[in-house]
Amino acid sequence: MTFDLSGKTVLVTGGNGGIGLGMAQGLAEAGADLVVWGSNAEKLARARDMLAAPGRRVLAQRCDVADESQVEARFREALAETGRIDACFANAGVSQKRAALHELSTEEWRRVMAVNLDGAFFTLRAASRHMVERAKAGDPGGRLVVVASTAAVHGAARAAAYAATKGALVAMTRALAVEMARYTVTANAILPGWIETEMTAGGIGDAKFAGNVLPRIPMRRWGEPRDFAGLAVYLASDASRYHTGDSFVVDGAYTIF
Repeated sequence: MTFDLSGKTVLVTGGNGGIGLGMAQGLAEAGADLVVWGSNAEKLARARDMLAAPGRRVLAQRCDVADESQVEARFREALAETGRIDACFANAGVSQKRAALHELSTEEWRRVMAVNLDGAFFTLRAASRHMVERAKAGDPGGRLVVVASTAAVHGAARAAAYAATKGALVAMTRALAVEMARYTVTANAILPGWIETEMTAGGIGDAKFAGNVLPRIPMRRWGEPRDFAGLAVYLASDASRYHTGDSFVVDGAYTIF
């Protein structure tokens, strides 16, 4: 089957909750074994048990992706345990404390950059290095997927740091697509809109905010983590083997309305 992920191992950063967990569930159901990174030990344990239910092998590792040494160590440990990483979803991220650019502190700017941009860079560098080494040894192929945001393509007022990281991730993905094509590795970005997760609970749970935003979503509902399961399977599978350098907007038509 084209969408069958049996025999493949997929790494999902931030895979212990929200969009990352939604993608991981879809990947597990399609047959993939998983490596899940997260910074919260309790959420990691719950995610591991949930994802292993279909009989999948799941390695749950505590990792702060903003810490280069942790990323390098966890990736080495994952390879030692699983033997290979066939697809990597750089999904871990944080939101920004709402503030106009002229009010934004340097500390907050750097905090958001460290997780959203540096963390993705450290993760993708480790994964792409592994895939290049495999290709040079006669085993080409792989999938790199970056979770950005529609904030990369529309004006995200009072969220300039967050938007800057997500726009940079889209640009990085396109560069990766060109660089990695010779190794039969694809690179694509996912741009979520307003998705109901722990990270967005404050905004979505506010009646005034919901009253302003929900009517601007043509599907008239918030997105859910499970809305990303099918797309994750497609991007990790052989069905997407010639599809690279693209950005998949998942927002219920919010950005084009």
